[in-house]
Amino acid sequence: GIEARFSSLIESTAANLRGPHVSYLVEGPTATFDESHHSVILHGNNLNSVSQLPINTNTNKCSAKIVSCSEFLPTKRHDLSSIRENADAIQITVLSNQSLNISKAGSTVPMLKYFPAPAPASLRVIDLKLDILCYSSMDLPVAVAVSELVIPGLADQLSIMKKAIVSELLTQQPQLCPYHFVPPGLLIPLTAIYDTRYGEIEEKQSELRRNLHFRLGLPLDRPLLRTSNALTFGAMEMRDRSSSKSGSSLLRDVHKEIPSSGVSGGIMSLIDGSYEYYHYLHDGIDDNGWGCAYRSLQTIMSWYRLQQYSSINVPSHREIQQVLVEIGDKDPSFIGSREWIGAIELSFVLDKLLGASCKIINVRSGDELPEKCRELAIHFETQGTPVMIGGGVLAYTLLGVDYNEASGDCAFLILDPHYTGGDDLKKIVNGGWCAWKKSVDSKGRSFFLKDKFYNLLLPQRPNMV
Repeated sequence: GIEARFSSLIESTAANLRGPHVSYLVEGPTATFDESHHSVILHGNNLNSVSQLPINTNTNKCSAKIVSCSEFLPTKRHDLSSIRENADAIQITVLSNQSLNISKAGSTVPMLKYFPAPAPASLRVIDLKLDILCYSSMDLPVAVAVSELVIPGLADQLSIMKKAIVSELLTQQPQLCPYHFVPPGLLIPLTAIYDTRYGEIEEKQSELRRNLHFRLGLPLDRPLLRTSNALTFGAMEMRDRSSSKSGSSLLRDVHKEIPSSGVSGGIMSLIDGSYEYYHYLHDGIDDNGWGCAYRSLQTIMSWYRLQQYSSINVPSHREIQQVLVEIGDKDPSFIGSREWIGAIELSFVLDKLLGASCKIINVRSGDELPEKCRELAIHFETQGTPVMIGGGVLAYTLLGVDYNEASGDCAFLILDPHYTGGDDLKKIVNGGWCAWKKSVDSKGRSFFLKDKFYNLLLPQRPNMV
């Protein structure tokens, strides 16, 4: 039947990975202006007897077969402890020459032969995307790496896909795609094969990820094995690096460069994860004097996006206003206005766009905010999301607290959206736009206003994988 035929084709494909029709294009990372790009082609039928090739051979006098993996790596090495995208990577592409026998027969033109089916037949076209990730010693000859690591890995992946597909051949065709991950706590990558017919929010795909989290001992309340978490190498990596160098990307995690808080014996509780710094005048929008809460919301939205809880773009001021009009909180005239928004409006937008719930803390005066330090510390330790503080006409983003429970001394890690300059990290840090702030500093000056009430918006971390 069709199942037996499919299994036979898979087994034949695996066996032919060492055949004369198959070649392997081996390429190092994209070359810099002062380094050459190294690549070789290895033929499958020449890889059957390479396991005993010598190591540390002078490759200048050797064939491509005994060139070591180190020859493909840049002179200026990345951090060798890294196992993510910036680790040294060699790309191997499998090439199939189906015209080999024709060219040997003296014809340069591919020929099509017609074999009529003796009975009514159906055509099944099954596309399999193979993608494996292997670790190799730098001194290992690249031919040995292909023969002993790559080819067995491809054969294993074919076998796994065969088992997943064969039972559904007559009804529907799974669309399988491998993805590589390095979740926190794991020292080596893992590869998961997902059926891309199912969206990431569909129950079947969610249940698969939840089972993987359980088997690997990963937390069951954060997305670590979604396709957006997958490792990327090659052209995508270079594109991401070039965009960040050109300054087109927003500053991330600016608090990591600031000095200590000055709280003696305090325990720091900080945001868990990355965020982008949104502030006045960003994206060419002049919101000076009215857009601070919008900017705090954008920073919070970026946290959800960067932690892979959402793939939607961070909304603009106008898009935020449109959401509030759509849910009936504001009149249509609100769109395009310069009206302020506060913690309540932010909670509406987060619920509408992300389905994220929020907790709101009210205090009657800025003097009472230190009394909430313990509650805020628990928030950062359990939820880890940025907090919006709104009082009077001012809004800030809170990234953490440093709290001494015995003395009551505390400091607030404030990311200030009122900054109007360029994305210069040194200027931002030195200017105190991201800094530890005490309710009352050493000179007796109050950071929070005594005569204004404050709302604190504590977005909750979604319980999802």
